Amino acid sequence: MKSYSNISFEQALSESNDFLDALSLDSLPETEVYETVRLLTSTENGARGFFVNYLTTEYEIAKHSSIQILNALRVSSEIVAELLVKNLAMSTATAITHQENGDLELAEGSKIVQKRTLELISKLDLPLVREKLLILYENLQTMQGQYQGFLERWGYDQEQRDAIASILPL
Repeated sequence: MKSYSNISFEQALSESNDFLDALSLDSLPETEVYETVRLLTSTENGARGFFVNYLTTEYEIAKHSSIQILNALRVSSEIVAELLVKNLAMSTATAITHQENGDLELAEGSKIVQKRTLELISKLDLPLVREKLLILYENLQTMQGQYQGFLERWGYDQEQRDAIASILPL
């Protein structure tokens, strides 16, 4: 099994893409599925690369997360929770931007990521995700707090902030 302890984001994108390709061919034993996802999501870069591919892939596996993938994601709950919360916010806001720009195909892609993220949040049922969602909701209302830098960095306007607040599964 590979080590992903010093993986770059670009390497994680490549590794997770190769993993999903192999997974789509049903060519991986269940233990390898679990270990690969566990190791990839044990670092922020690895988890970011994994989620970029996993939440956007056309493969059926991402539409119906296996128990091995869910269990592996639960191991690194701090990293996974943070990224799921941010992915939900980003995909929601980005869908609005694409719609406003008239790019309905990209808007639909963002909505798919939003839907998959919501499903993954529900299936994982991690208390830490709920805690972070509540913090984000509060930050959206008060315009200050833990997620304020994230929200400002991406320049989300009031419409996007309202959309994010309304989609949060609280």
